[in-house]
Amino acid sequence: MQIESMKMFCDLAETESFTKAAQINDVTQSAVSQQVGSLEKQFKTILIERSKKKFRLTREGEVLYEYSKQMIQTFEALQSKLQEIKNVISGTIRIATIYSIGLHDLPPYLKHFLKTYPTVNVHVEYRRANQVYEDVLGNVVDIGLVAYPTRDSKIELLPLRKDNLVMICNPQHALAKNKSIGLDKLNGINFIGFEPDIPTRKAVDKILKEHSVHIHNVMEFDNIETVKRAVEIDAGISIVPKATVTQEVKNKTLAMVNIEGGGFYRPLAAIIKKNKVLSPAMKKFLEVLKGPQPEE
Repeated sequence: MQIESMKMFCDLAETESFTKAAQINDVTQSAVSQQVGSLEKQFKTILIERSKKKFRLTREGEVLYEYSKQMIQTFEALQSKLQEIKNVISGTIRIATIYSIGLHDLPPYLKHFLKTYPTVNVHVEYRRANQVYEDVLGNVVDIGLVAYPTRDSKIELLPLRKDNLVMICNPQHALAKNKSIGLDKLNGINFIGFEPDIPTRKAVDKILKEHSVHIHNVMEFDNIETVKRAVEIDAGISIVPKATVTQEVKNKTLAMVNIEGGGFYRPLAAIIKKNKVLSPAMKKFLEVLKGPQPEE
């Protein structure tokens, strides 16, 4: 029995999806099914209950999963240790990130990392926040990048930095001339927000509620780029992370106004599955992420 077969079975057990298990291992769904069939033939037992309603391991499948998981962790730890001894930084790192981090915060760190370690392949996927957590827990990716991290007993959080929240508006808007503004000035204003399940939306709603500010939500979007475009055409103002509007402010397509009172920020974090064996490349990448922003 090969270690690859055991890993594929563990990925299937954790994702409960033949499609995702195939994606993780860069094979077809048919190949995953064949590996499971091979394992069942080898152990002379059924490992997965064949039901269209819900994926479920049999009792024997659960035992095989637990022991296979231990063996894979030991094997990965061995690989990592041998690479450290040889001082080898290579391999593939799979990352899932929310759009705003992937488009605005990650690029300088990624560029610096790839320049320093050119033999490492980094694969980045853009996902909604809840999907990033699902991908990390399901082993679809190695590292997740999120804002307003949620604590989970199965996930390890690595705090990165805090990004100030600022108000943005069209350069011709009446509020654009201010360098800073109190939240009370936003009462009754037309507001462009994120959709209700987006963490930044929840944080902004909480801030406004705590300061008894009632805004008029005119549009809601699921990503920062669309929010900015709506503000650029003067459909309303918005509150967003400062790092996401640097280019627009520089190009004068948006005006940025600081919020008085301080303490309004968006915390960023990397998340990894608890007890995951990190390769030397993954460790170096996290070190870069936790450091100061590299020079362009």
